[in-house]
Amino acid sequence: MGESWGKKDREKKKQRAKMDKADKMRERKENAKKGKSLNEMMAYVDEFGNISATPPDPNKKKAEIKLEDIQIGVPENAPLSEEELTRKGKITFFNQEKGFGFIRDQQSQQSVFVHVNNLPGEVKENDKVSFQIEIGQRGPFAVHVKILD
Repeated sequence: MGESWGKKDREKKKQRAKMDKADKMRERKENAKKGKSLNEMMAYVDEFGNISATPPDPNKKKAEIKLEDIQIGVPENAPLSEEELTRKGKITFFNQEKGFGFIRDQQSQQSVFVHVNNLPGEVKENDKVSFQIEIGQRGPFAVHVKILD
């Protein structure tokens, strides 16, 4: 049989849910651990970077850390050279009619979109190329494409 949709049944169901919620809250309050000491709340990091409840052994301490060596925030990026920006890859797909294709990057094995406007001339599949990656609205795409021998 189906559920009853009477007003009394709905009211009983609400009251039951309210009582269950109150019981759960009372149980949580009873089982909560209050008044933990500072030592119980303390956590330590060992020499391997793992969190532990016991303090690290001072004999295993490796080196002193100088205050000026600590870097807060994001480190400044040094501008990359032209050689670091240039990647090599192979054209895996190119549609001459539509004027686009994809280059497989040798380093990351990632497929990068390439448009005919960024090519020096006609290319075909399996041509080896060097290129740079720029990020556009739809993701990475290849620019400054040069055909390699």
